[in-house]
Amino acid sequence: MKDVYTKDLKAGLVFSHPVYTIGTNLLIPALVPLRQKDIDLLVTWEIDVVKTEGEVIENEEVETLVESLEEEIEIEPVQTSINFSIMDVRKNTGPYRAYKNLIEKLNSIFTGIKSGVDIQMHAVDNVSVQLLQDLRDHTNSFLDFILGGEVSGHELAKSSVNTAILSALIAQELHLANHKIHNIVAGALLHDVGMLRLSKGITEKKGGLSEAELEQIKSHPLHTSKIVTKELFGPNEVNLIALQHHERWDGKGYPDHILGPAIDIGARIVSVADAFEAMVSKKSYRDSMVGYEAIKNLMADNARRFDPAVISSFTKIMGIYPIGSILKLNNGSVARVLRVNVDAPLRPVIQMLMDDKGKIFNSKDAVIIDLLEDKTLFIKSAIDPAEFNAST
Repeated sequence: MKDVYTKDLKAGLVFSHPVYTIGTNLLIPALVPLRQKDIDLLVTWEIDVVKTEGEVIENEEVETLVESLEEEIEIEPVQTSINFSIMDVRKNTGPYRAYKNLIEKLNSIFTGIKSGVDIQMHAVDNVSVQLLQDLRDHTNSFLDFILGGEVSGHELAKSSVNTAILSALIAQELHLANHKIHNIVAGALLHDVGMLRLSKGITEKKGGLSEAELEQIKSHPLHTSKIVTKELFGPNEVNLIALQHHERWDGKGYPDHILGPAIDIGARIVSVADAFEAMVSKKSYRDSMVGYEAIKNLMADNARRFDPAVISSFTKIMGIYPIGSILKLNNGSVARVLRVNVDAPLRPVIQMLMDDKGKIFNSKDAVIIDLLEDKTLFIKSAIDPAEFNAST
């Protein structure tokens, strides 16, 4: 293989053979145009050199080369389902019950708020305390559930619990004080409660929003703030998260166009967690995004929406391929990410789901591989977990 320097790469370049980053980690397949996002990530990861056996080819050569390759290679259909179910197994586990219990408790609070029932802030505080306790015991499982979309229904409560889990991990990574972390979790649980004051015709609309409808959506931080201060009598730190979680680092957010460090740290954390959760969760108006793509989007933000320090902490926690990601390896096998290698984000610890011959692994036959130690395997692509009904 020959070296190609990152500084010499340009968006739109097409190579006749795959291009690799560290070791045998695939950057782009053959005949796929290089994107500026790919180059930006190389810079972010401080990768100065990539490797390929191929050459840069002109655009007009691509179509001819593809046709010749298709004649030589028998294309194997991509398997889009596995004939077994991890969900059925995990629903009987302690982590799943704890995760679902948090969602159900928060949903009960939301139902009370929507119905005008007198709900006190201590009810939210109790969920916050329980979440932090459960998170200590079930961190990896909770991250797995967020990416896998394990629970259906109670969408607002589920999204809020997911955001609170991610926010707690970021706050802990930033070494914030315990009382600050508690308030950030409470703020994350409540950050979108103002959506309950909007009509379902807007919040569940499948098509695009009109300008007037978009303005109504943008009013939800104000509704949330009113609920926190006038109904729940919550602390100011929680209220700041309610008001500011849609402010942007570049000052172009809403409702008050606050800039940079002037935005409350809790709101900055919840903003990142909320964005990631939204990208990896299926919505009425679009499909979910795989965790790898969501991480790439956040890393490519370039201090527009998000505090770079918060993004850095989040990617350190999650890795390039977050826990729970379903991956296709270079030999055709399929695996799930179990643990992130912080010093080598492209080579996590994985659990095999299906080998290169199509054999399905069950929980008793679990095969765990550290890609940092096994240099024969590398990640070819991330797969949408929704495409697989998979379990050990």
